[in-house]
Order: sequence, then C-alpha cells, then structure tokens
Amino acid sequence: MDFEFTSEQQLLQDSLRRYVDKAYSFEARTAQLNAGTEGGADNWALFAANGWLMAALPEAYGGLGGSLVDTVIIAQELGRGLVLEPFMGCAVLAAQTLLAAGSEAQKARLLPQLADGTYRLALAFSEAGSRGMPLPVTLRAERHAGGFRLSGHKSLVLGAVGAKAFIVSAQIPQEPGISLLLVEADRPGLKCQTLPLHDGTWVQSLHFDGVEVDAQALLGEAGQGLPALRQGLAHGIVALCAELIGGMEKTIEVTADYLKVRQQFGVPIGTFQALQHRMADMAAELELARSSLHVALASLANDDDITRDKTVSGCKMLICRAAKFVCGQGIQLHGGIGMTEEYLVGHYYKRAIVADLLLGSSDSHEAACAALLQAQLRA
Repeated sequence: MDFEFTSEQQLLQDSLRRYVDKAYSFEARTAQLNAGTEGGADNWALFAANGWLMAALPEAYGGLGGSLVDTVIIAQELGRGLVLEPFMGCAVLAAQTLLAAGSEAQKARLLPQLADGTYRLALAFSEAGSRGMPLPVTLRAERHAGGFRLSGHKSLVLGAVGAKAFIVSAQIPQEPGISLLLVEADRPGLKCQTLPLHDGTWVQSLHFDGVEVDAQALLGEAGQGLPALRQGLAHGIVALCAELIGGMEKTIEVTADYLKVRQQFGVPIGTFQALQHRMADMAAELELARSSLHVALASLANDDDITRDKTVSGCKMLICRAAKFVCGQGIQLHGGIGMTEEYLVGHYYKRAIVADLLLGSSDSHEAACAALLQAQLRA
C-alpha cells in the first residue's frame, strides 16, 4: 500500500494545518471549554464547507469519494489542535456505520445531510457491560405492530451532544444476532444525560424506556448488524489513533521548543544529555505508533474481517499506550508548568488518557487480540 500523499491529500493536510494553527488556538479552545460546549455550530459548518465531513463518503451520496487515508489526515491534524468538534464520533463512527449497514434508500436520504453538516448522527453501541466493545448487547428491541419498542441503556455515546438521531445496537428477542436501528433524539421515552469527560469533551448516556420506532428504523436486515458495526468501529478506532499521533507530534514539538529556551546553570536544558535521551525515546514511540497506524490502514484495505479486527485492536493498544508515554514525558520535561491548566501540554495527556478508554480500552483490545490469536491457533 502506497502511503505517499497525493497532491490533493497534501493540499488537504496543508489546509487543515493552517486552520488549526490560525483559527483554533489554545486560548480559543480554552474559552470554548469554559463555555461548556463541545464545538461550535460555526466551526461545524466550516468543516462541511471545506469538505472535511464528506471526504471519505462515496460521491453517489454527496461525498468526495475519498478513502480512509483522507480521514486519517483530517483526524491527525485536528488532533494536533485538540479540536473539540465531534469529527470522529459523527463524521466517522456514525457515518461509516450507516454506510455499511443502511439500505440504499436510507443512505441516499441521510448521508448527503451528514456530508453537508445539516444533520448530526451519533453511534450508540457501548454499554456498562461491554466497556466500549461491540459485545455484549443487552438493549432490547421488541417487535410490536408496525415497529419496535426499545428498552435499556447506552453509555459513552460520542458526538451525542447536538445529534438529531442515534444508530443504536440492540437485541431483537427470538432473533439471533445484533440489529441496528435509527432512533431520533426527540422520541418519547428517550432520556439523554450529558456527561463531561476528563479532557473537557462531552458524551451522553442514553436511557430507553419503551421508546417506539417504526419498522423503517431498522438499518439493513434484522440480526445482521454486527459486521457493519465492527466496520464502523474499525474506521473510528483508526481515526482516534490518527488523532493521538497528531497530539504526540505537537507534544514533541512544544517540548523541544521549551527545552531550547528554559535555562539552568546558564545553559538551555535541551543541551543536557539525559533530557536528549528522553526526547529520543518520545520520538521513537511516535514512529512506532505511526508504523502501527500504517499497518492498520493496509489491513482495512486488504484483509478479511477477522485479520482486520485483530490488527486494529493491536493498533489501538500500541498507540494509546505510546500516547500516554509521550504526553506524560512532555509534562515531566516541562516541570511544574506542565501540570497547570493554563499550559497546553497537560491537555494532550488528558486526551490520551480519555482516548485509551474510548472504543474499548487498550487492555480490552489486548484481550481481544489474544482471543483471536488463540482461535486461529485452534483452527
């Protein structure tokens, strides 16, 4: 697989870099956090106008016909600025799950609205017992005249704040497998509780108390939703890993600049060999993480579903642990200033800690890798 950027992809990266550097300063992000909002409507409209929401969607549904590499470029650059808008939750997780699960009519109706930013959709799959993994699913969707009645809970719904609808994974009694249903956010019986995460972003916990939807809410066929859900999650995990790589890049740049200006004993502390060794370790972890991301991209393009899931789990495990190491070292090399809320390097560490728990923790993905390897050995 060729990882050299095309001229269009290089332009995409350059435009995103300029946006993050000029329009999404740390001060602007802090003001947004203090206001208690996860992204602004103006920023989301700008994302849509620049084509960032439609980059990886097919042209037939209003997209630009790009690939997962385009998604990675966008996520990585947004990660450098710790951008608060729910790109990964709405434009990747939900959009790619809908693309994999929906009927032609459903995709033709909804995907163009996602692409132009007028309709936000979030993926509600995680439950208390699943800890960010696609299974198990306990939410029930009982059939009744003309549709389904949903009862249960969903947690850690990314991009839910401001979403107009949710893609919900559920069990239909007497029908094996996982089904996906589209549930409007304003349905009677649906209660949404907004919760802040440690890094300042927001998620929602959803409580379904006999929420009724019609039969057209079913995405695809009943009991056949798990492959589409895994496909959407694979795209979301890769985007999250790309975001962390952008954060690691920026942490190393900021730390290197600090070591050049901070003086001790009359010389910059960047001249101390022990600190140079720590910077080298950080750079090495970043390159290992980048290589792991490339492997995951190649796997999504070429491998079967089982191999893809194993590779993506390994990528999530390695990159999340590398991000915690790199960003943690960035704090230590800054000393006391790195611990303050007013300085940006600590916010990259917070994001790394939260990202490790989203879409399945590194420990959960390590266990999933081990289970898949054991299954392959027994086969």
